[in-house]
Amino acid sequence: MNPDRDAVRDRYATAARRALTGAGTGLLTGDRDAGRLGAVHYAGVELPDEVTATSLGCGNPLVVAELKPGETVLDLGSGGGLDVLLSARRVGPDGRAIGLDMTDDMLTLARRHAEQAGVLNAEFVKGTIEQIPLPAASVDVVISNCVIALSPDKPAVFAEIARVLRAGGRLGVADIVADDTLTDAERARRAGAVECLGGALTIGRYRMLLREAGFADIEIELTHEVGDKLHSAIIRATKTIPVVAMTAGHADRVPAIYQAGLDTGQASFETVAPDWKTWDAVHLPDHRFVALDAAGSVVGWTAISAVSSRCVYEGVVEHSVYVDPEARGRGVGRALLAALIASTESAGIWTIQSGVFPENTASRELHRRAGFREIGIRERVGQHHGFWRDVVMIERRSTRVGT
Repeated sequence: MNPDRDAVRDRYATAARRALTGAGTGLLTGDRDAGRLGAVHYAGVELPDEVTATSLGCGNPLVVAELKPGETVLDLGSGGGLDVLLSARRVGPDGRAIGLDMTDDMLTLARRHAEQAGVLNAEFVKGTIEQIPLPAASVDVVISNCVIALSPDKPAVFAEIARVLRAGGRLGVADIVADDTLTDAERARRAGAVECLGGALTIGRYRMLLREAGFADIEIELTHEVGDKLHSAIIRATKTIPVVAMTAGHADRVPAIYQAGLDTGQASFETVAPDWKTWDAVHLPDHRFVALDAAGSVVGWTAISAVSSRCVYEGVVEHSVYVDPEARGRGVGRALLAALIASTESAGIWTIQSGVFPENTASRELHRRAGFREIGIRERVGQHHGFWRDVVMIERRSTRVGT
């Protein structure tokens, strides 16, 4: 059973027209609805009550979206514009917040709210979430609030989200999900006044459709019950980043990204990246990978080198991983390390190790999440730009090889 799009459009257009006259939306009825849907999830936000009152969602996607200054964020089914306006503030003047809605009345209401709030980096476009009117790879983050459950074609929605997201882009939505045991008859009884209850995906199918659309790192966190066998949930996922074997055809980008990392002063004792020929000579020919953006350009790389010629250390290697500054925060490093770990384990390598400056907290956290542990600190290892630097020693011991 899927909700009917025309009925949904008419219902929310009517709600918008009511809000434009200063009345309530009329969609949420009674204390039960007020306690689980709408403005209750936005307590304390610094926007006029008339803006927050138009929220009809089941959560607050901005709680998990982790928006960064300069990013472009898209809100699917933006309604009165609440999440768009809050997003616009978080991404700042160098970022963009785009609201997509299929009803002219909601777009009018949202634009009025943006003008009243003095938000200049918010824009609203007409369209459906099954056919998003934006170019491919043009968005960093997609958010939504209890809207995907309303769609009659959810695979198309997830495919469109994947299309407009850049490689490594993030999905952070609040939505309604159903227990796997919910029957069609039970769905029909739940639909009633709140259509998203009848169109909710089961948790298992939600996860499967996201995987099929090209998403990874999928998390579905139930937040509160909205009906028997029905829950509000926060869903997080990341668009998969293409990782391929490194070839000589990547020779221009590898040293360039290496140099950009060295220029931060936190990546290595080295200060000048070697040319490709020198770099190629000191790294093992296998287990080299690059991450690519939507245009096929290299945005990161990883490779290994031997730590010793002694046979006892044949399963121990030292690795490097570097990400283009413009691609940081998109999961590139995580994708590269995942490919490196899978490749080295398949080849019988049991330990990957390296050293990281203590101040490089981003790298330390990246490696921690990839299963590396910090085994100690070597103090005052060498001078770097005139200062003695410590090094945190990290390693990942395989749980598959040599156990």
